[in-house]
Amino acid sequence: MPSALLPTFTLSQLSTHNNRKSCYVTLGEKVFDVTTFLSDHPGGEDLVLQYGGMDIDHILQDQISHQHSESAYEMLEEYLIGYVSKDGSTTTSKTTTTATTHTQNGYPKEKNGGNNGATQTQTQVYEKTGLASEDDLSVPTDLSRDFKTHKFIDLSRPMFMQVWNGGFSKEFYLDQVHRPRHMKGGASAPLFGNPLLEPFSKTPWWMIPILWLPCVGLALYKAHEGVQSVPKVFGLFSCGVAAWTLLEYFMHRCLFHLDDYLPDNRVSLTAHFLLHGIHHYLPMDKYRLVMPPALFLALAAPVYNLTHLAFRQYGWHVCTNLFAGGLFGYICYDLTHYFLHHKNLPAWWRDLKKYHLQHHFMDYQVGFGVTSRFWDRVFGTVLVYKEDRERIERERVEAEKRM
Repeated sequence: MPSALLPTFTLSQLSTHNNRKSCYVTLGEKVFDVTTFLSDHPGGEDLVLQYGGMDIDHILQDQISHQHSESAYEMLEEYLIGYVSKDGSTTTSKTTTTATTHTQNGYPKEKNGGNNGATQTQTQVYEKTGLASEDDLSVPTDLSRDFKTHKFIDLSRPMFMQVWNGGFSKEFYLDQVHRPRHMKGGASAPLFGNPLLEPFSKTPWWMIPILWLPCVGLALYKAHEGVQSVPKVFGLFSCGVAAWTLLEYFMHRCLFHLDDYLPDNRVSLTAHFLLHGIHHYLPMDKYRLVMPPALFLALAAPVYNLTHLAFRQYGWHVCTNLFAGGLFGYICYDLTHYFLHHKNLPAWWRDLKKYHLQHHFMDYQVGFGVTSRFWDRVFGTVLVYKEDRERIERERVEAEKRM
């Protein structure tokens, strides 16, 4: 690439760039402006802001938080804006951008040789998704090149009519929709393009508790009028929550991932795209992670009626009590789903985050549990982590050698 003049920054200057309006980080002597990446970071913007104006080498390699892949380092190069001043003065440096890869110590070396003699490791790319790690989920897609290469969806234009009029075969559609793309800067690709319809396709996470928690409270209040016993109300509510976890699993596996049984026509493919395909196609779109209220009502209405039909012998109040628990379970599910994609989570939740993101970048045909892996274990659809797969493969090879 052509050379460019880049400025140098003193440590005192860097320390002022530690907020949402301007966030710089350093890696070795390089300075990166990651302000526009804050909303894209899978661990949430707060984690990046903790290191605003600071060196991030140690956190990039931290296995407890998340050891970043080579893709993360390569993506970081896009945000290079200068260098750390060595003598405390502000000057201008001449630099030529080169493609880099990275050794295990986190420092870059040139792809064609390297400056430390370390051996390069080849990154495994998963055939089903075309990705190698969860960091790849946040790598911006070159919109023009992607469309010219794959002839699927042009993310600069409304997606709905492209799927409807695309004439895609089911095989081609399912292959492409499960290969994640990402809009730079956390933008949402247009779905309908219509200014009246487009807002209904986007739902901020905080709308879920605001809309549905009052409904849970009202349902419990009405249920208590007939059930009366507080322990019984709590017990029925807990049963509803437990029932939701099973419903969550079967909806994700048998409805959202109906892939093999999906009819091969544009009505079915478009419905699949609106229901769940768009989430696998753009998994880090923060406004299309939780369920839009209109879609939720369409799915919740038959569940409400089925609950009252199945348990009608116990009375309306008991049925409503159970449904309130299920509705609360759904709220927990949707919030958990959002946080797994976009927040830095406590240690006991990080493994669940890792589990779900591998469902996106490694194997979308297993790992259907979002709030828990319990039903995956029961029904034999547990997603095996890539490091465990590698360990099992090594053990298999070693066993064959001994034979």
